Amino acid sequence: MKNHSKRSNRRKGFTLVEIVIVITIIVILGGSAIYMLTGMIDDAKVQRVDGDLNVLDLALKSYERNNHGKPPTQEQGLDALVNRPTSGAVPKRWRNYLEEEVLDPWGNPYQYRIPSTKSKKRYDIWSLGEDGVESEDDIGNW
Repeated sequence: MKNHSKRSNRRKGFTLVEIVIVITIIVILGGSAIYMLTGMIDDAKVQRVDGDLNVLDLALKSYERNNHGKPPTQEQGLDALVNRPTSGAVPKRWRNYLEEEVLDPWGNPYQYRIPSTKSKKRYDIWSLGEDGVESEDDIGNW
């Protein structure tokens, strides 16, 4: 009877090998989850840029309606949607079209160019993307 109780006492805990195996499995699963989430976060940022471009486009259209069909000049830029322009054609019925400057998901201001060179619209609006410089990864209204 004594031999039986000694054997059962030895099997009550986990061995070091079992613990290491479980920890390894948890680390592998955690790493896989982080990898998958990173891709989703990047996709979400691109979708947010698309939404921001729609908001900026609507604000520019409202500005045009109040300025006899003229969008902000290149010099005025997108700031004309937030602050009353002090130069160029100033709309008589100007109002705040946006509460504050819209920044892309990477913290950079959106770019504005008139006349457009890439879009079929009168102007280009775009995000410089993650690298913050004009390059192939830019996301715009084209």
